[in-house]
Amino acid sequence: MTNAQPTKQNTPASEVWLKFWGVRGSIPTPGAGTVRYGGNTSCVELSADGEHIIFDAGSGLRTLGLALAAEAVGQPLSLTLLLTHTHWDHIQGFPFFVPAYQPQNHIRVLGYEGARRELQDTLAGQMESPYFPVALAQMPGNIVIEELKETSFSVGRLAVRAVRTKHPGVTMGYRIETSSGSICYIPDHESTPGERSGEVGEFIKGADIVLLDAQYTADEYVMKKGWGHGCLDDVVRIAREAGVKRLFLFHHDPAHDDTFVDAMLAHARELAGPMLVDAAREGERVMLSRSPVG
Repeated sequence: MTNAQPTKQNTPASEVWLKFWGVRGSIPTPGAGTVRYGGNTSCVELSADGEHIIFDAGSGLRTLGLALAAEAVGQPLSLTLLLTHTHWDHIQGFPFFVPAYQPQNHIRVLGYEGARRELQDTLAGQMESPYFPVALAQMPGNIVIEELKETSFSVGRLAVRAVRTKHPGVTMGYRIETSSGSICYIPDHESTPGERSGEVGEFIKGADIVLLDAQYTADEYVMKKGWGHGCLDDVVRIAREAGVKRLFLFHHDPAHDDTFVDAMLAHARELAGPMLVDAAREGERVMLSRSPVG
């Protein structure tokens, strides 16, 4: 595993951290109104126990790729990309991922079946002419795409579990157990009123950090029920009932500017009790540390 990191800091191998490169849902939203929380679609980086994992390949993957390539200065990168599903806002950054164009790099892409097509066909499809000038097969990087069948697997020393979420198509969430705590990444899930100990609630039980789809306010959800995204009030309640230690509101709606997200966060904190709640912010780096016993 390369020691290359997306910042100039020399991070000890024992440290576990997340960095947000894309936190938006549906479509990139650049502009003055999204400067603080960011406008790129889903992409989160995890460095843990000798592994470098990327959750989803939304438009944030482009800037992550540039940072990785710059820091590696020609040394090989070994990366694992975990895809939750193949809706465009979760794969649109892959054609612009610089490490995939460098032959010294090894990129393992893991996910489940695409929408009506196999995973590899779906990733290749968005790069076919007339949509894109370079085909997936022409990328010089050593890219291996694996379509998963089981919901428990490993990435190096890391144990990973997946869960089916409530979202159109085959959509999964992931839970990774690291030496410094557990992380759940569930960017697309319709948390509904009355949902208590459902499968996702059990899946996130006791997790140290949870990134969970909180795209809609309660008023918005009434109009968008069945669209496959979470209602903020129910997301917070489910996380509280599951004993989550820190919740990040994720998959911000493209219509929500920074001020609107601020208001959603303030409301979430009113509902959260002792649970820590934040809104995922592009560029933020979050350290995980296991509390000492005794």
